Amino acid sequence: MYNTIHIDEKWFYLTKTNDRYYLLPDEEEPHRTCKSKRHIEKIMFMCAAARPIIDEDGTVIFDGKLGIYPFITTEPAQRNSKNRVKGTLEVKAIAAITKPIIRDCLIKQMVPDFMAKWPKTSSKHIYIQQDNAKPHIQANDPEFQAVANTNGFKFQLVCQPANSPDTNVNDLGFFRAIQSLKDQKPAKNVEELLENVKAAYEEYPPEKLNNVFLTLQGCYQEIIKCKGGNNYKIPHMNKERLSRQGILPRCIQVEESLVKESLEFLQMESSEEGEILRLEDVIEGLNEVLLID
Repeated sequence: MYNTIHIDEKWFYLTKTNDRYYLLPDEEEPHRTCKSKRHIEKIMFMCAAARPIIDEDGTVIFDGKLGIYPFITTEPAQRNSKNRVKGTLEVKAIAAITKPIIRDCLIKQMVPDFMAKWPKTSSKHIYIQQDNAKPHIQANDPEFQAVANTNGFKFQLVCQPANSPDTNVNDLGFFRAIQSLKDQKPAKNVEELLENVKAAYEEYPPEKLNNVFLTLQGCYQEIIKCKGGNNYKIPHMNKERLSRQGILPRCIQVEESLVKESLEFLQMESSEEGEILRLEDVIEGLNEVLLID
């Protein structure tokens, strides 16, 4: 999984509707003010994460954090207020995320950052995994292809399986961790919200991000056991304990019997043309994937 980048979007809110505080008997309850709990300010971010590279001594060679990109715009204030004068540039969230906005973010911000931050020793044939949201561009988008195949790099867009949030590291645990770190720092305006989200993204330890990728491998194995279904529980392997003992695996091994059982199941499935899939073709395709990885 060292040649795959996971990207996804998430809304981050200025504050939560409900919050919990632990107070001493003589402490006053915190007072929060908001115009309406139904219209709390929020910003959508596009997050990109790859698997960190950590050597046997525990030294982080590549942290895997390629960037987090807010969908914002700056507009001049229309009138005076107690907070700013008329004409002051204000940061506003882009409410409607469209395909041109996603394309511009990929071409003008994300791909150049990927090229600059990508480890020199890693493969330059890179897969960018996205979900199946309507604003996302197609894999054969000509504008994206013109930029993706430059400077010796070859970026290929792939879509994760439908209705499978557990196959993206952002949905699997990375977003939740960033949200938790962000909530530890209060924000009074959109500018502070931007700073808090970016700081939480940078503070997240690469060792824990690597653990999320191991959890993702465990989810893949459970999906194979369910024959492509989602009727499973996210597996746990006590990664923190294994890491302290120095025996944390680099990847999760799949039993040979499970592989054979899955290949036989695929052989039973019919293709779109109604023909039966040949086991030899499936094995050949699997070997090609293993060689790429």
